Amino acid sequence: MAYFVGSLSFGIIISYLFKLSDPRTSGSGNPGATNVMRTGNKVAALLTLLGDMLKATIVITIANHMNLSEIHLVVISIAVLLGHIFPIYYNFRGGKGVATALGILLGINWMLALAVFFVWLFVFVIWRYSSLAAIIATLSATIISYYLEFSSEFLWLNIIISTIVIYRHKDNIKNLLNGTEHRFRK
Repeated sequence: MAYFVGSLSFGIIISYLFKLSDPRTSGSGNPGATNVMRTGNKVAALLTLLGDMLKATIVITIANHMNLSEIHLVVISIAVLLGHIFPIYYNFRGGKGVATALGILLGINWMLALAVFFVWLFVFVIWRYSSLAAIIATLSATIISYYLEFSSEFLWLNIIISTIVIYRHKDNIKNLLNGTEHRFRK
């Protein structure tokens, strides 16, 4: 069920509702909030971000209320993330998983999610690259969870999420190194 919920792409849904072009056909071709923002519709981008984040938070919160083991929560978290990245409803062409990963963290521990969000915000404000902010924030989740002495299961979850999200940003990493990555203007 977590995979099927994760497969809901709010970038595509919100763009359809707002009568915007399908985000997979413009900009980076990614149905995430950053690419929806490129349409110029900030409300649509914010709703995409919230939808992709909250779908994971809701799934994890329900799983927490079911008193499942931490291993089960890890598997459910990975399932919702993989649903977002490889959605069955959209020919397995999904987003990069940043908002969904943040939603997972929010469902597990709101303080960790808030700390990771502030890392993302700090990097974005300084350098204006959403991809760089996502990469550094994702890596920070593992480091922060280690220092906050999270269980080994949740530490491994953060390592797995970081690996998946960073892999999904491989083209952005190349662009950053080549100096061709798109920067948001101030």
